[in-house]
Amino acid sequence: MKKIKTTPLAPQEFEVEQIGENEANIMAYPFETGYAISLAHPLRRFLLSSSVGYAPIAIKIEGAKHEFDSVRGMLEDISEFILNLKEIRFKLNDDMAEAEVNYSFTGPYTIKGSDLSSDEVEVMTPDAPLAILNEDSTLSFVIKIAQGIGYVASEDTHDELEDGFIALDAFFTPVRSATYKIENILVEDNPNFERVIMNIKTDGQISPVDAFRNSLEVMYAQLAVFNSEISIKAPVAIERVEESPDLKKLTTHIDSLGLSARSFNCLDRSNIKLIGEITLMSTSDLKNVKNLGKKSYDEIVEKVKEFGYAVGVALADDVVAALKKKIEAEQA
Repeated sequence: MKKIKTTPLAPQEFEVEQIGENEANIMAYPFETGYAISLAHPLRRFLLSSSVGYAPIAIKIEGAKHEFDSVRGMLEDISEFILNLKEIRFKLNDDMAEAEVNYSFTGPYTIKGSDLSSDEVEVMTPDAPLAILNEDSTLSFVIKIAQGIGYVASEDTHDELEDGFIALDAFFTPVRSATYKIENILVEDNPNFERVIMNIKTDGQISPVDAFRNSLEVMYAQLAVFNSEISIKAPVAIERVEESPDLKKLTTHIDSLGLSARSFNCLDRSNIKLIGEITLMSTSDLKNVKNLGKKSYDEIVEKVKEFGYAVGVALADDVVAALKKKIEAEQA
């Protein structure tokens, strides 16, 4: 049954499932019906368009004047060399925003991404092929690597380059894919609440969690313009005690206790939904629950004891604070 309320339920749970070094599922719940997609879709757009990454923006090759030229002794022509270079993902060290890196190779040799690593540059795709040099050939080139967001066409940077450099289309975003799905979850016997699961894959320049954090920062920054003219009440951050096994057990619903119908109904009609609410009560508070007789009282005490707790048990202060927030959310 849907309740009358004046504010939507705010999600309380946030989880990260690390699938691989550069892949993770990020989950948040529970959302009211329709709210999950309202958050997930713009976050996906920000992940793909606003994540900061690195890319080569120009190259100068000794003996080549333009991208349709060729270099003696190299199997690939310059256009194919550039296509291979775009597949190599770089990361500048020491938080540099831009750098020019010099390279020189002598054949016979097969140049791969790992050959481009240096004190200034870390290569995230070490096995990516770049070029094949024949015997008695030499290849010298300079790559200009920059930090940015999104995609920047070579036409937009061409006029800013020094003579001899060939401008490159730059694809900066380190997020290779960002997808989401919405699942229904049960909250207080209502199956219409939602959980959003975002799957994020990166190229290694940044972790999925950092990419997600950056997208949130961009979203908040975009919305901040409204606060200059419209006073908005800032939401209070939800403090969660992730490391406490007590909190997870105490926020279990009372139907897990296996109470008789009479005992369960007495608690439910008094709006006592979580096992933790019983542990926060004193014995006299529990006895004073409306229509709760001695037999039901004894049953509840025994069932809570079997669950590993007691009525009025002393809990850590941080667990009590987090538990009270959970209770408030349940009763909202």
